[in-house]
Amino acid sequence: MVEGHYRTLLECLLNRAMTTMLSTREAYGKALVELGREYPNLVVLGGDLNISTQTVQFAKEFPERFFDLGAAEQNMMSIAAGLAAQGKIPFVSTFAVFGTGRPFDQLRISIAQNNANVKIVVTHAGIITGEDGMSAQGIEDLSLACSLPPFTVVVPADATETVQAVRAAAANYGPFYIRLSRPSTPVVCPTDYRFVLGKASVFREGSDATIIACGVMVSAALEAAESLSKEGIQCRVLNMATIKPIDAEAIIAAARETGAIVTAEEHLRHGGLGSVVAQVLGESHPVPLKIVALDNLYAESGKPDELLRKYGLTHAEIEAAVRGVVRRKASR
Repeated sequence: MVEGHYRTLLECLLNRAMTTMLSTREAYGKALVELGREYPNLVVLGGDLNISTQTVQFAKEFPERFFDLGAAEQNMMSIAAGLAAQGKIPFVSTFAVFGTGRPFDQLRISIAQNNANVKIVVTHAGIITGEDGMSAQGIEDLSLACSLPPFTVVVPADATETVQAVRAAAANYGPFYIRLSRPSTPVVCPTDYRFVLGKASVFREGSDATIIACGVMVSAALEAAESLSKEGIQCRVLNMATIKPIDAEAIIAAARETGAIVTAEEHLRHGGLGSVVAQVLGESHPVPLKIVALDNLYAESGKPDELLRKYGLTHAEIEAAVRGVVRRKASR
């Protein structure tokens, strides 16, 4: 059951219209405060980016349970592992680039190999970090997080799903990696939506192809499906928020029932959602597949929408990919 202040926050988010833009990091900050009231052993660690990650909200409410380690991410992960060993539930937050690449050895040895109950929630992921430029754009992070055996990896589609995913992380033992964005993004989850860890959600039915997306690309997938329906192509849209463990059952069902798959993610082609989906299809039910992702390059500084257009992460690229896999399906 969702109780008290958390219910108020969740209902506020769920009642927003489809066109509402909300920030996943702001939703995280608010949810963290509510969880702090429910879990007296929950602590938060920050890396000198507490306003940006919105953990400053927790720091104001629970100053004695908040620890700012400065720009020392390796130390931060090791301390989080130590706190978890003492029965705390540490939430660690920084930018995606600083939460995976710099402290990877600590993630691997201190957290993964000990199956430590550490929750890493990063913001400013992907290229929509925007004007901060390539050095701050986390586009390899899913590959790194998914490579660590005990980690659960979640990419919420919007602010509504973020609140529920963060709650799931607090309630379930083990290391989590949750990936959030910098700017406000469309609220796409239905008003009755409930996040289930490890399960995909069907956001649109269709029989001609399936678009499997995560994060900000779920909105683009829905837009693409709506546009393609005017051409007579009916697409199923799966929100695959949990990248690991992947919902293989939903992927195989989509392959059998629609016969063609397109994946969409704001991440490098290698090691993210598309790679995991391809592995499931290759082992169980091969069908025509196209991956819409960053294609082996780093982006640049720019406004989020401009970067998404330049690097082919919009509904138009998804639509073209769907047309391609539908043609391949027909020619088999």
